[in-house]
Amino acid sequence: MAQPVFHYDTHSVFNQPAPLANYNAFEADTILQYWINQFGGKHGTERLTKFGHHIGHELQEAGFLANRHAPQFETHNRFGHRVDEVIYHPAYHQLMSHAISQGHCSLPWTSEQVGEHVVRGAMAYLHTHADPGSGCPLTMTFAAVPAISVQPDVAKRWLPKILSGIYDGSNRPWYEKEGVTIGMAMTEKQGGSDVRANTTRAVPVKHAGPGQLYSLTGHKWFCSAPMCDGFLVLAQCDDRLSCFLVPRWREDGTKNPIHIQRLKDKLGNKSNASSEIEFREAHGWLLGEEGKGINTIIQMVALTRYDCMLGSSALMAQAAKEAIWHTAGRAAFGKPLHEQPLMINVLADLALEAEAALAISLRISRALDNLNDPQEAALVRSATAIGKYWICKQAVQHTYEAMECIGGVGYVEDNVTSRLYREAPVNAIWEGSGNVQCLDLLRVLKREPDTLSALLAELGKARGHYTDYDQALETAIADMADTDNLEVHARRLMEQLALCWQAATLIVYGEPWIADAFVSARLSQQKFHHYGTLPSHIDAKAIVMRAMPGSHFSKPDPSHKQETK
Repeated sequence: MAQPVFHYDTHSVFNQPAPLANYNAFEADTILQYWINQFGGKHGTERLTKFGHHIGHELQEAGFLANRHAPQFETHNRFGHRVDEVIYHPAYHQLMSHAISQGHCSLPWTSEQVGEHVVRGAMAYLHTHADPGSGCPLTMTFAAVPAISVQPDVAKRWLPKILSGIYDGSNRPWYEKEGVTIGMAMTEKQGGSDVRANTTRAVPVKHAGPGQLYSLTGHKWFCSAPMCDGFLVLAQCDDRLSCFLVPRWREDGTKNPIHIQRLKDKLGNKSNASSEIEFREAHGWLLGEEGKGINTIIQMVALTRYDCMLGSSALMAQAAKEAIWHTAGRAAFGKPLHEQPLMINVLADLALEAEAALAISLRISRALDNLNDPQEAALVRSATAIGKYWICKQAVQHTYEAMECIGGVGYVEDNVTSRLYREAPVNAIWEGSGNVQCLDLLRVLKREPDTLSALLAELGKARGHYTDYDQALETAIADMADTDNLEVHARRLMEQLALCWQAATLIVYGEPWIADAFVSARLSQQKFHHYGTLPSHIDAKAIVMRAMPGSHFSKPDPSHKQETK
């Protein structure tokens, strides 16, 4: 890579790598290309190539601008009218428009081509490279489709606009727009993840029942992307938790009384306007039957959790790429930094973790493309909780380690790694924290025996290749049988299942030498808690070259593969 030298009166600036910029983010990602091809998304190559070009060029700069110029909240206009409007920098609208026009929110719902969830998953992954924050309203708009479809009369009016591929960020009634976005407001102060503790009340405006208008009164501690055109909301109908679609504007053209109290000043996710709101007799349509709110909205939550997997996988991949790119253009202690054995070990470990995360995320994409298969549908119900728990937690330490590889330059706001690190905790907390994922998995496995069978069948495909894998799987199965202590040890079980699932996916679908490296590094008896501890027999340099943006390399022939018993 080019390393320009700048001369000043006091010193010359050299040994500073050029930024990873002005490139095609899809064409430069050998690993992403491999996995979309493995899981049936090869037909989307042309679309993704076009998408990746914009991500690596003008949208990269748009991401910096959207995070530097945070959303601004205006309660009233200059004439004193309450407007509850959030003003975004034009770069935010640029990011949203590009993603929606390319099918980020609509592709799997509008195309009958098998593999569109995989292609759309790759889009979500690439969009995160430009800006994770705007991914929040994008994923909610995408994920709202199954929940809104529960109510056909409401769906008939809203879905054509949701799926239009048109972005309209103007502040006007939804029915005047060709394209709309959807947000979500579930969390309340007293309940958090325990939505059954919600106190927001809903009463019929005229008539009760599915598809009818209700009046909602209450608060929501978190409403993400408050300038969306409609929101999925949980509220109590005579102590029966129910789901509603609440528009930002009423049918008569007046503003629906959804009052924004403030925007959250968050650790990260700066481009996204998360808010605290109050409903003051706001109108919304009941989706499904009263008391069936959890059943309705869980269809949305399942997909947003899946997108958390994709988003955190993307953070890790981008962090690894930035670290590899930077060290490839910098010398330290007498030779190029990326040729130092210890640095190579760290970089390879980061790349290996990022690839395993992407592999299981796109494995869920493929399952979503085949929901007519009961086995695949059951796998989505169990494995999404495992992936959401594990990948989102791993992203925090992973992005920090990548930032450390870059050093002080990586810690300043002008470098993308500081944003990745601040962004990393979000997906682990939102859409159900770690403990919630654990409890959800235990409930599913207990109440739906078919889901356990599907999960074990998926993991069983990898048996017989590695002794360490077979032993790890047997340990996990034995721990699941200890029902007396299952909840106490739920996190340990989640980690065991996550590692087994990542290993199984790499063994069955991945490059053999990558699977070999992962099993050796993650499932051997001697495991370490920090990156940079790969066994010496692993070809760490080849793993780094595989992850180098735009690299072309020859696959190694692993000679230290474990023998099966």
